[in-house]
Amino acid sequence: MCNIWFVGNKQNENYMKILIIGGNGTIGNKVSSHFSDSNEIIIAGRTSGDLIVDISDSHSIKSMFEKTVGLDAIICIAGEAKWDDFDELSEEDYYIGVKSKLMGQVNVVRIGRNYLNPSGSITLSTGILADDPVVKTTSAAMVNGGIHSFVQAVALEIENGIRVNAVSLGVVEDAYDKYKDYFPGHNPIPMKKVINAYARSVFGKSNGEIIRIYD
Repeated sequence: MCNIWFVGNKQNENYMKILIIGGNGTIGNKVSSHFSDSNEIIIAGRTSGDLIVDISDSHSIKSMFEKTVGLDAIICIAGEAKWDDFDELSEEDYYIGVKSKLMGQVNVVRIGRNYLNPSGSITLSTGILADDPVVKTTSAAMVNGGIHSFVQAVALEIENGIRVNAVSLGVVEDAYDKYKDYFPGHNPIPMKKVINAYARSVFGKSNGEIIRIYD
């Protein structure tokens, strides 16, 4: 998947150049920290990072990728969707999630594949709402489910040995206090399991897989 690089005085066959979109967020921060131990990490975010990007804007995504070269992996842990009661959601509210979390990640794949080394990987991010929605998540659940279908379909056609997977998480430990009232009875996902899910996608061989970590 990548060349052999030297880290210190040792050969590291797994050394990669990895772009992490959303790498300063609650989940992204832990994932970035883990991968940075033995890889070159580029962090992109909407307001902070090595690169600035708005994934709801395909021109912004293309501009971000044009500032990179020789990527071995792309991880996207970004995108938003409106949470509200079904009766309160307007058509425009649905488009927030469609433009950001859904089409934003679709465009990361559509555009980003052209900036990846052969046999590189792209990892998208979804969540438990695709399979086990709770109240106020009609829009978010729809978007997550759409990403799952996209990943499974695009894996059949994407070329140059590129793999595309999605990590689908339950409520993570570091955000449990914020969201626990929406998810009664759900167990918080330890951050170690979160990190391992992304490592599995990047360093494994799976393609078109939804890596579900729900308990």
